[in-house]
Parts: sequence; structure tokens; C-alpha cells
Amino acid sequence: MCGLYLYRAFSSANKCYNSVFPFVPRYTPVHDEDIEKINHFINNANNLLILTGAGISTESGIPDYRSEGVGLYARSSRRPIHYQDFVKREATRKRYWARNYVGWPTFSSFLPNPVHFMIKDLEMKHEKVRCVVTQNVDRLHTKAGSKHVIELHGSVFKVMCLGCDNTVDRHYFQAVLEEMNPYMKAESVMIRPDGDVDISQDQEQQFCVPSCSHCGGILKPDIIFFGDNVPQQRVEAVKHEVESCDSLLVLGSSLTVYSSYRIILQASEHKKQIAIVNIGPTRGDRYAHIKVDTRCGDIIPRLHVRCSGEVSFGVVIMVLSLWLQVFRDWLNNFQLIRLDKDT
Repeated sequence: MCGLYLYRAFSSANKCYNSVFPFVPRYTPVHDEDIEKINHFINNANNLLILTGAGISTESGIPDYRSEGVGLYARSSRRPIHYQDFVKREATRKRYWARNYVGWPTFSSFLPNPVHFMIKDLEMKHEKVRCVVTQNVDRLHTKAGSKHVIELHGSVFKVMCLGCDNTVDRHYFQAVLEEMNPYMKAESVMIRPDGDVDISQDQEQQFCVPSCSHCGGILKPDIIFFGDNVPQQRVEAVKHEVESCDSLLVLGSSLTVYSSYRIILQASEHKKQIAIVNIGPTRGDRYAHIKVDTRCGDIIPRLHVRCSGEVSFGVVIMVLSLWLQVFRDWLNNFQLIRLDKDT
């Protein structure tokens, strides 16, 4: 066996927990049969595609938008910036970059949790996962060690120019912003899903934002804002992964946005096996062969997964039993033939 992964999570039958994680909503504790269902699903897969959403990053301390009672929409009247507003209005760009500048030291320091590490092991150690497609922009899969990751909605760790192909590392861009805004200070630590925070209106208006050093164009984070489109090349890459996989496992996503919902539609159209683990209902539940309503961290790190090509002891016993039965049948036939000859 490649190893037994146990993650001690509190559990009790027929209860809903107020999570110890500040941005994880109330959830139903996992049952042993649910763990076994997902365990069986993964062990039967050889080319598994995993789609992850904000529900796995909330356990690292990053809030999401929609979680009941704890998501951004429940805690604040603020709404995420829309693409057209960012492009057309300088004030919007100032507001975004000022808040993102203050929040960056915190957001960039978030660490992977046991779910990220188990997904990495499913790819690198157990050789089950062909690709991870994530809606998250936090790069936690890469930090955990996953190699084949498609960031469906981009990453906040890169800055891009809308006028040319120039890209800038976000850490370097932070130093540029600091040099241009030496007196910028803020007290707020209410982090948002994309890494910005609340600051005063005066701070937003006084903030200086650089233009592209190559063409003077607008610089934006390399993420998909609301109202923006996923690049076609990325869409085609995901489509190829769906067609090439044998199973799709959705973790921590309500599949509300079409860019992720489209993936489960494609998987269903190509007759792939589908399993979903998420707190609450999802848009794709009717397409799932297995649905487990619980926290991802309560189930994924507790899986017992065989390496690709590894045969379980039970399978060995079954095969040996079949061969023994074949041998017995042959021996009985041989004895009958000898009896016929003797008579």
C-alpha cells in the first residue's frame, strides 16, 4: 500500500457543526460510508480530473463569495469589481490596486491545507490525477506541489498588460507600488476572496498606479473579473482534459459560474463518472453519480488510495480463487476422462 492518510476531524452523527474555520459555513459531518464511496470512486479511476473551487481554500483562511453566513456577500455590502468598470474608469483601478496593495502581504502568505496536499499526492504519489482545474486564484495547489494545474480564472500572482503581452510578477509589482506610494498605510485586515481589503476613500483616491513599462497600457491582475471571459486557449485546454479523463471529481465548488458548470456538462456528455464533495447543493448535482454534502477537509485527507497499477489484497484473493476454480474444473474433467478410458 502507498500509505494511509488520516486527518483528525471532529465528527458526531446527525449534527451540523459551526466550523472552527472562520470562513467555512455550517456543515454536516461526514459518515464512514461517504468516505468509502469517494475512496472507491478514486481507486477505480486511472485518469482522474479534479475541479476545485473556493470551498477548499476557505479551510486555509481565504473567504469565498457565496457561503451562507460567512461568505463576502453575507458579511459585506461590497461587490467584486467588474471587468468593464476596471477598464473604463481610472478611479476603479485606483480603488482596486490600493486595496490589493494593502492586502497582498496577507493574501500571498496563505498556505495550503491537507486537502491541497492530498490532491498533490493523488497526482504525484498515487498517479491517479491527470490534471487539476481550479477556479481559485490563490495558487495554493502549486504551493502544495501539484504540477499539472490549469488556473481556470487566472492567478493573482501575475500582473498583465491589456495593451501588449507584457506580464509582471506580482511580488515585483508590489515593490513598484510601494516605491510610488511610500506613505500608504492602512489598518484594515478584512481580506477578500481576491486579496484586497477595506481602506478609506482618501487612500484610494491618492493611490498612484503605474502603467505598463513597455507600452503605457493598463495593468490588471491576471484573473478573470466578473463580466470577463476565460481565454479560449484555456477553455480548449480544459475541454481536452475532460475528454481525456475517465472520471471527474468536483471539490468545494457550487458550480454557479458557467465556466465551471460547463466542465460538468462536458463530462456528463462524454459519459464520465462524476463525484461531487461540497457543503450544500451545487448546480451540477443532477449529473453526479456520487454527491457528498460535507466539508472537503473532513473527507479527502482521510482517503486510503492505492497507487495506479497497485492491486489490493482482496483483488489478489479473488483472482487466485478464480484460477483455483478453473484448476479444479480441469482436474475433475481430467479424472472423468481417465475413468471413461478405464471402463
